Amino acid sequence: MSRKRRSFTTEYKVDAAHRVIDSGRTIAEVAAEIGVNEGLLGRWVADERRRLEAAKTSGDQPLTAAERTELARLRKQAPAQPVAQRVADDR
Repeated sequence: MSRKRRSFTTEYKVDAAHRVIDSGRTIAEVAAEIGVNEGLLGRWVADERRRLEAAKTSGDQPLTAAERTELARLRKQAPAQPVAQRVADDR
C-alpha cells in the first residue's frame, strides 16, 4: 500500500528554511523537529538562500523575521473575516 505524498505551502517552506537560516541550527535538527526529510529541508534552505541573495543583488530588502511573522498572522486572519464585512470596512 502506498502512502499519500504530502504537500507544503510556500509559506511553510520559507518558514522552515528560516528556522535554519535565522537560528543557526542545523538542517538535521530542524528537519527532525518539524518531521520532514533532511534532503527536502536542505533544498528549501538552499532555495531561500538563493532568493535572499537575488533580492540583495537587485537592491530589494528581504522581510525580517518580525515582518514574516506579521505577514503570516495577517494571512491567517484575512480568510476568517467574511468578504461582505471586508467590503463594508473598506468603504
